[in-house]
Amino acid sequence: MVLVVEVIPTGIRLRPDPGRVITKPFLAHTGGLPDSQERLRRIVRHTIALDPQTIEESLEDLRKGFQTRHRDIEAIWESNLNFVGRVVPEVARVSNRSLRMLLGATFTQEYAIEGAALTNPSIVGIGGSEFILSLRAIGEGHISSIEFRSGRRRPDGELEIDPPGPYAAAGRRSEVLFERDRFASKLAQMDAEDDIADEVLGLLPQQFDATELGNALTTVTAKDRIHPLQAETTTHVFRWLASSNYELVFEDEPLSERVLFPAGPSDSNGMEDARFVRFTEEDGSVNYFATYTAFDGMRILPQLISTADFVRFRVSSLHGSCAQNKGMALFPRRIDGKFLALSRHDQTNLHVLWADDVWDWNQAERLTGPEASWEAVQVGNCGSPIETEAGWLVITHGVGPMRTYRLGALLLDLDEPDRIVGRLREPLLSPDWSDRDGYVPNVVYSCGSVVDDGHLILPYGIADKEVGVGLVEVDRLLAAMT
Repeated sequence: MVLVVEVIPTGIRLRPDPGRVITKPFLAHTGGLPDSQERLRRIVRHTIALDPQTIEESLEDLRKGFQTRHRDIEAIWESNLNFVGRVVPEVARVSNRSLRMLLGATFTQEYAIEGAALTNPSIVGIGGSEFILSLRAIGEGHISSIEFRSGRRRPDGELEIDPPGPYAAAGRRSEVLFERDRFASKLAQMDAEDDIADEVLGLLPQQFDATELGNALTTVTAKDRIHPLQAETTTHVFRWLASSNYELVFEDEPLSERVLFPAGPSDSNGMEDARFVRFTEEDGSVNYFATYTAFDGMRILPQLISTADFVRFRVSSLHGSCAQNKGMALFPRRIDGKFLALSRHDQTNLHVLWADDVWDWNQAERLTGPEASWEAVQVGNCGSPIETEAGWLVITHGVGPMRTYRLGALLLDLDEPDRIVGRLREPLLSPDWSDRDGYVPNVVYSCGSVVDDGHLILPYGIADKEVGVGLVEVDRLLAAMT
């Protein structure tokens, strides 16, 4: 007899809201600042030449149209004007406030972070029955960012998720210190390590910042023996890698208004499918990690987010031969002193990875691959493993005919997590054929779940358009697998 496991619907649906907008610098489709100075100067000169009445009238219309959509629209205009002012000297000479505000507005755009979809959630507990839900928001150009919601499981067992605040804002990018050994390891993985790179690294301390990196690059590439093309290539690779490591910092915005929007070259076209986990160190300290897929328009790479407070987020490159492809998820604690993760780095099979350093992944063992027809194409995880008395509970996804995504489950041994001790033979959750259409049809997908009071709280994306939440009785699920 097959024990049927039911995903109990909660009735919660989170749908995309095109009215949730952030602001970005608007460079008038110039392709970026370095190659567009003349066009930017023309725009600045045109605006400066306007008569005072036109400036005031234009600015008043802008205030009426946008000041209720952002917490401090004039501070945003000033910030974006300063951004453009780095390459347009005329901006620094403008002192009239109204003119500065109009120029700032000219170089500002709104971006609807949920304009296309809201999907692929992850969830972590933060104490008691409180939790934080992360969401993949997809906007114009298929660019993905990461949003948050707070929620809880009430004493009566019902779930509630707090509505988002009235505004949304991207975090402020802050520079970070780099570790030379990690930097060198990633260069080697990118096949960018050579005599010139070694010489640059040799001038750097074990910890260095962007200024020290720039000085070392200038010193080495200015030498007569360095061909200009080699100098340009080395400088590009070093700066690309450095720019892919940064912090996003928020101030007093409520959690639901914080947006992790791409701020580096490796994730310039999207931060996809973040898998958050509450990680407890051996000394009892807690940090939150998230692995996500960075997309630059051509390549995908796994990257790591770390935060202690959901206010300051460190974004870092992962390196090592196993830091490839999509779908990496960390275990919530060390095992035998090592970090562990699940990964589908060969595109098809689920592997267990282990490492001494959370940024450096080189050891892997295949755990399982496609077995049933509904997972014939590939098998991957749907978030970090969850520790239970029976073993590590892993929600999986399988892709089968007609590119249909379904959810399954595995149970791994607590002490030997590369050993499977149970699995569901039938899908845990399949697309509802009456609700199959969306941004990507025939898909249910999750990036993380959590256990509370004997129930698995399972948020999942529906057709890559919106989010539903279900509950599963953990004892019944474990019994069905073992």
